[in-house]
Amino acid sequence: MTMVTPSLPNSQNIHRETLANGIVVLVYENFAAQSVVVRGSFRAGGLYETPEKNGLASLTAEALMRGTEKRDFNQIAAALEDIGADAGFGSGNHRNSFGGKSLAEDLDIVLDVLADSMRRPTFPTQQIERLRGEVLTGLQIAMQNTRYRASRAFYETLYPANHPYHYSGRGSIQTVTDLTLDDISEYRRSVYGPAGMIITVAGAVKAGDALEIVRRHFEDWQNSEQPATPALPELPLLDATRRSAVALPGKTQSDVVLGAVGPSRFAPDYLAAMLANSILGQFGMMGRIGASVRERLGLAYYAYSQMDGGLGPTPWYVMAGVNPTNVDLAIDRSIDELRRLGDEKVSQEDLEDNQAYVVGRLPLQLESNEGIASTILSMEIYQLGLDYLIEFPDQINRLTAEDLKAAASRYLTPDRLVIGIAGPALN
Repeated sequence: MTMVTPSLPNSQNIHRETLANGIVVLVYENFAAQSVVVRGSFRAGGLYETPEKNGLASLTAEALMRGTEKRDFNQIAAALEDIGADAGFGSGNHRNSFGGKSLAEDLDIVLDVLADSMRRPTFPTQQIERLRGEVLTGLQIAMQNTRYRASRAFYETLYPANHPYHYSGRGSIQTVTDLTLDDISEYRRSVYGPAGMIITVAGAVKAGDALEIVRRHFEDWQNSEQPATPALPELPLLDATRRSAVALPGKTQSDVVLGAVGPSRFAPDYLAAMLANSILGQFGMMGRIGASVRERLGLAYYAYSQMDGGLGPTPWYVMAGVNPTNVDLAIDRSIDELRRLGDEKVSQEDLEDNQAYVVGRLPLQLESNEGIASTILSMEIYQLGLDYLIEFPDQINRLTAEDLKAAASRYLTPDRLVIGIAGPALN
């Protein structure tokens, strides 16, 4: 039987409660520091916008703190600055995020600002136009960035135009320009609500006190029009490698992204794929990809692999920045490493080293209230259970070399990949 480590968040020390309107609240008491951290998540994001209004979810999230019925933009900033606190919002494909940090005695103010921003924003014209200008400037800069353009080429080729993952979360210059204040206001009104919302609190506060503050600011929130989570369209299987290249004259570096659709966090082989990815392009000096493409052959300025494993089928990919003359060779050697991972069992030494690395870094993620709150939030979003952190080492250490080989071969087929390239010349 696995012994429960008292210092790890688990079912014995995480206080979980569902409010009357469905919001799930999780509180972890930690009096090692006088701070308290809030991390939250709710259903919103790219899934709830149309391609013609791409970027609406992100712009709305960024606009929330530009003014509310209770405070204008300067008053919101002052309310947080006066107590040395911070708060903010973010947007993804499936969910929006929010959070804040303050001294424990100021938790009520932080939650008041967050709730007010979500529930009663006014979207003042001058502030929203200023924000739009900032977003458009960022997009214009990104359009000249080889890493960004290679990534966009990769996503737009891997996911068809009817799939939300095809689009940039920030939108495009055209779509952001066309968004109206009515679009923003209506999106917030119709999509935001308590259904599916999760709020985690970690820090120097009693669970009962934190729950009472959350109740006061959120429990009376209702939205009968809040939509259900849209279903993702089916993804067609790749029948061959597809290559998409973007020419950016004047650049001295090319960036390459190559890969395929990976597992969601709910996939039974997610942990096996995650550990295989550690070996492929994360461990040490960026794993086998870093050792081969960057260190041994000198083909890349940086090279690594990434596997996100989110709520849907996010990609598993290799990314590298290379001299334009080395693009094809860097791609070939990267594909060699994908083939090797799917064809050969990793050595027992590689397996054990990466198991120790993945298990060993877990406590580092829990050294701060930010890490604790974010981890507990992820446990709830992905339905991992409150004892997940206790069970995690055993789950990782049970994985075998055959498990990793099977996961790699399932998702990374060397002759059926998508390759996105951006640089000074088409390749």
